[in-house]
Amino acid sequence: MSCPSHGLMSVDEVLQRLQQAASQKTPVIEQTLLSDALGRVLAEDVVATIDVPPQANSAMDGYAVHTEDLQHTTILAISQRIAAGSAPQPLQRGTAARIFTGAVIPDGANAVVMQENTQLTADGLVEILQRPDVQENIRPQGQDIACGVTILRQGEKLTPAAIGLLATIGKAKVKVYQRLKVVYFCTGDELAQAEQTLKVGQIYNSNSPLLGALLTEQGYQAIDGGVIADNLPDTINALANAAQQADVVMTTGGVSVGEEDHVKTALQQIGQLDLWKVALKPGKPLAFGSIGTTPFIGLPGNPQSVFVTFKVMAQTFLAYYQGQRHKVKPSVVAMPIDFSIKKAQGRQEYLRVRLVQNEQGELVLSKYHNQSSGVLSSAVWADGFAIIEIGKTYESGDRVAFWRF
Repeated sequence: MSCPSHGLMSVDEVLQRLQQAASQKTPVIEQTLLSDALGRVLAEDVVATIDVPPQANSAMDGYAVHTEDLQHTTILAISQRIAAGSAPQPLQRGTAARIFTGAVIPDGANAVVMQENTQLTADGLVEILQRPDVQENIRPQGQDIACGVTILRQGEKLTPAAIGLLATIGKAKVKVYQRLKVVYFCTGDELAQAEQTLKVGQIYNSNSPLLGALLTEQGYQAIDGGVIADNLPDTINALANAAQQADVVMTTGGVSVGEEDHVKTALQQIGQLDLWKVALKPGKPLAFGSIGTTPFIGLPGNPQSVFVTFKVMAQTFLAYYQGQRHKVKPSVVAMPIDFSIKKAQGRQEYLRVRLVQNEQGELVLSKYHNQSSGVLSSAVWADGFAIIEIGKTYESGDRVAFWRF
């Protein structure tokens, strides 16, 4: 692996430090209804107390039979009708039971003939057109979940599928970690709020809505602290007050070496600064530290840098700090690119790319035409990141790691 530019920390090294720092926290546990559990992190292993399904059931609409009864005849009397949710009687040998998808298999039956392979006779019997194999079209008891098995682990983030799985074993409530409360600020006298008339030198504040949305999407309680004026006293007061009410404090802007960037100085006076420059593009300036016992993350000021550094750095820290221990790292796949990179970089670059079909009908990655750190439209256009490794050049057709966001 190539080394980052002199004086910069590698992305992997920073992520390792963030993980170590976040893992020292013991999150608060609370109980919540499944209806409120989406995106929450489990605070306990969940062990199944029943089999799912609890009894063998039919995978098809059709007829439950015993296969031995079909050795000498293909026409059977219909002895009962079994709907889903009803308790069947034992199957009378030499007969068939009309059965519907999800209904319990009656004792004495060992197969279900799908109705497409049957026909009714004029006198109300059923003719089996294709003899089934033993256990055909039967879902066995415990096929999905066996009683006593751990179905979800402590530290897993609850997805819609996971919530459905909890419901299948009769769970109405679950123990989770308390949502992180994140107070976030933007810095800069140049920022104007939405619907205000822009003055010369001003831009609209897009970072606050962007960061708030990123935090909310991940399931955190996002509190907008507003815009901090570009002076040291206001910066110190805002950060100190936020640290009293938040689990994590975040800022955008104010972490470069500019004369009007005061976040770094404020943090050094009232807290501790652990990280500073990362071999990441976009997003080299990144501050990580603490205000008392409250972690602090300072992101760059350009909107696209905010997006990338949050996804790559802050999201990892927050997930571990929330108690998540599984599926924290993004899933990446190797995909071919339709562009070239002739000059090797000293920073790991996260290009905004889209999946497109080439002339051969193959999926390839195409990059947005403008990769500037101030161009947020690239993230809207893109399907994900193409991760360009330090010190490497690429030709069209080469494969790179693709992270779909």
